[in-house]
Amino acid sequence: MTGPPRRSPVVHREGLDELLERARELARDGRRRILGIAGPPAAGKGRLADKLLQGLGDSAALVPMDGFHLAGAELRRLGRQNRKGAPDTFDVSGYLSLLRRLRAQTGGGNDEVVYAPEFHRSVEESYAGSIPISAEVPLVLTEGNYLLLDREPWTEVRGLLDECWYLEPDDGKRVGRLIARHVRNGMSRGRAREWVMRSDERNAALIAESRGNADLVIPGDIG
Repeated sequence: MTGPPRRSPVVHREGLDELLERARELARDGRRRILGIAGPPAAGKGRLADKLLQGLGDSAALVPMDGFHLAGAELRRLGRQNRKGAPDTFDVSGYLSLLRRLRAQTGGGNDEVVYAPEFHRSVEESYAGSIPISAEVPLVLTEGNYLLLDREPWTEVRGLLDECWYLEPDDGKRVGRLIARHVRNGMSRGRAREWVMRSDERNAALIAESRGNADLVIPGDIG
């Protein structure tokens, strides 16, 4: 399962209810499906995923890509601590392995629980084994920056997703949210703006190049 979808992305101009129904359709037959939500930093990926989870209830679970951030000590060893969030600051092989395990996981008496890591912004580190995914859950949501990236080994992610949506909010609002997020996590406003314009927005430009690999492009903010 590799490569981009076989058609150009559809631009979604309706609301959350229509997106929720599209997600329900993926889960309707009870078989394991994986829905990706991609987009640049602070696009609202986690917010949309949370809204979908609220509407889908026990039929869905969420595994964020952010759980595969490399640890701070490893980033310092590699000399990458000043560009955390770039593609090579994640354990992409670990993320791919998790997606493959989730695809292979089935219900019908299979009691296996797959555990995923969770990233905690308060400490800027991931905790292993934090998110349990039951075999009976038909739809797994996964959200992150690089789900559609045309760069090895990230290209393998797209083939493990049944469908992937790309969020495309207003850039001015998105950058403002991103600066505010860094400030909440302890940066001064000046330092936050410098980090966003030097690092996050460089990543955002790279992510935007992958827009055409989505099934659905969602402009603006949802909800």
